[in-house]
Amino acid sequence: MTSLNFALHADAIIPVAGPDNIVTGKSLVVRDGLIDSFMATDDARQLLDIEHIELSGHTLMPGLVNAHGHAAMTLLRGYADDMPLDRWLNEKIWPLETKWVAPDFVRDGTEIAAAEMILSGITTTSDMYFFPDVAAQALQSAGIRTQVVFPVMNVPTAWATDAREYLDKGLALRDHFRNDDLVDVGLGPHSTYTVDEALLSTTATLANELDAAVQIHLHETAAEVLAHVEATGERPIDLLARIGLLGPRTQCVHMTDIGNQDIDTLVQHGAHVIHCPRSNMKLASGACPVTKLKAAGVNVALGTDGAASNNKLNGLAEMQAASLLAKLESGDPTALSAVDSIKAATIDGARAMGLDAVTGSLEVGKSADIIALDTTGLAMTPGHKVDSDIVYASSGTEVTWSWIAGRNVLKNRQLQTLDNQALRDKARSWRAKLSQ
Repeated sequence: MTSLNFALHADAIIPVAGPDNIVTGKSLVVRDGLIDSFMATDDARQLLDIEHIELSGHTLMPGLVNAHGHAAMTLLRGYADDMPLDRWLNEKIWPLETKWVAPDFVRDGTEIAAAEMILSGITTTSDMYFFPDVAAQALQSAGIRTQVVFPVMNVPTAWATDAREYLDKGLALRDHFRNDDLVDVGLGPHSTYTVDEALLSTTATLANELDAAVQIHLHETAAEVLAHVEATGERPIDLLARIGLLGPRTQCVHMTDIGNQDIDTLVQHGAHVIHCPRSNMKLASGACPVTKLKAAGVNVALGTDGAASNNKLNGLAEMQAASLLAKLESGDPTALSAVDSIKAATIDGARAMGLDAVTGSLEVGKSADIIALDTTGLAMTPGHKVDSDIVYASSGTEVTWSWIAGRNVLKNRQLQTLDNQALRDKARSWRAKLSQ
């Protein structure tokens, strides 16, 4: 594994910070797992006390941030395709999860997800799923920076039988990882249709007392919003605002069905939106109005959602989809430019997760969460603008090297913390079980 002290000599750097979108003629120097300096390449090559990694034909950028996912659901990839969200959940996903979800399911599915994410440039991920203790351990072992939001529901599952057990187990998990450099634990009330108002209020109180991140599926479809209004006379986001669950640490996932009044509420409370373009398109759930949100000053990050609805966990693919969908949804070809899409997948994701002081951009003093992309392929030629090529022309396999907190997790497209063949064997085993 690469030393925590090294210099990266690449053709270009996309820092996602500072005055320049693209920096050339400089190398990135890392010491003790932190970004130490940007140095003229000729001078950096003279440093004697560090490892030198030559990356000709490569561009460096911050590792991508996947701000919403359900890692273990890689085992359900392709199991339930071409269905609307309500049928997808009620007829396929929830019944199968009830039968099979257990620690081994979560461990194996999460490890497969970790490998897939690393290979596509993701270095930080958010995860919401059952047995979050198992998922956190698997992601920690893989070396990925993680924010686990433990599930909070009124529905009994294999992990917890009632609200009290969900909270007790989740808070114990948060205490366990309190001083961990890579793992942060927040609260994950699933949605307003699986969590009643009393439990949402309790969640709000705990989150405010702990200053913890909160992530919730919200306004995912028009049908969800309509059902809530018909049942309560209130829009879901207004419920969260009224009980104190909407604030600067709140991550609102999906938000496809929102009006101007909802955007005003987001702005008023400083909440973030996690946009999952590929999943929302595949389920025909709607399109998050990213252009309007950003114009109003709302922070918008990107998430893959789970592989059961995406069907891949590819950070580069999500950037591309987000940019193209924003243009189509708004009717504006300038919407979510390549530069803005990269920011949404890096610093904006880190900001939504409360991790922007640590990761999301290449700045002196921040963690060395760095990826190197090979930009020499034919799809990247002739190379007029490398950031444009990365967003619009990449296939998702251009990432060749990756470091998280200075630790090398991908080297020449070879995983360093996970066994590719062992993961394939596990996936085949689960396919046989789940097809029974």
